[in-house]
Amino acid sequence: MTHRVADALPLTVGIDVGGTNIRASVVDGDGEVLDTVQSPTPHSARALEDALDRAVRELRRRHPIGAVGLAVAGFINDDRSTVRFAPHLPWQDAPVAARLTERMELPVILEHDANAAVWAEYRFGAAAGGHNVVLVAIGTGVGAALLIEGTLYRGSHGVAPELGHLQVVPQGRGCPCGKRGCWERYCSGTALADTAIELLATDPGRSTLLAREVARDPGSLTGRRVAGAAQDGDPVALAAMADFARWLGLGLAFVSDIFDPDLVVIAGGVSSSAPLFLDEAREEYARAVTGAGHRPLARIRTTQLGEAAGMIGAAELARAVLAEPGRRASRVARSGR
Repeated sequence: MTHRVADALPLTVGIDVGGTNIRASVVDGDGEVLDTVQSPTPHSARALEDALDRAVRELRRRHPIGAVGLAVAGFINDDRSTVRFAPHLPWQDAPVAARLTERMELPVILEHDANAAVWAEYRFGAAAGGHNVVLVAIGTGVGAALLIEGTLYRGSHGVAPELGHLQVVPQGRGCPCGKRGCWERYCSGTALADTAIELLATDPGRSTLLAREVARDPGSLTGRRVAGAAQDGDPVALAAMADFARWLGLGLAFVSDIFDPDLVVIAGGVSSSAPLFLDEAREEYARAVTGAGHRPLARIRTTQLGEAAGMIGAAELARAVLAEPGRRASRVARSGR
């Protein structure tokens, strides 16, 4: 009888620790998700760690688990042991890896969610074969990750690259980060809704459907709703999507001027609407990049692993702890190998 390579590798758990839900998955050595549990995200640090422990214990009842990786949307210190700050989670300067390792009696590593996602795409998805890869995760805001010759790049203090907060419009739209004119304020699901509202303010008659929604409750309009209206041919939604595509292309030109990647992966919730904007974004990128017409352009792809990428990447990074037992988990996580 023959066995896959994955059969000889340990199973690990990857956990997407989101502001609304916790999703924990058992992942094999081929990046296949075998089992998943989900629960709401508690609002206190102790309750959150209790919920993570329960999720892993439930999965361990059904599978032999060797290590656990957490994908966290927030700032993590350079040795991947501490959550410095996570805007939608109750951890601040919290030694999460050590606390959970002790509770679960398993090696636990932390990773920024975008880094985990690009690692999964590199190992099993759209970034396979890439050398210098940028992942741009577009949802409520913009997350990003950078892979240089197969190694995750985190900067000197573990927080790079914050591409969503590059200022693209001086004194532009206000951003929750405290600055104005950040890229994510023009190229995100939130930005789609804001652009549609601005367009309706100047010409409400262009879209009676969206105008009624905004009149009832301006806060109810979401990027997902705008994308759905664009698919139905709504003129305001299509104009908002065209503006989004322009800003995506311009932003990718800035990113290429800095990093010169050979591959860009577009991930996040907005990526599911790629047919509405990706071709236009590629064209804008090709026009706006420095040296246009005289340099190779990065390939721009959408995610293959979708919402599971963060969990798969965190689980794969956790597997590295078991593959190299003589190394500390923090060193493995830092190298991305």
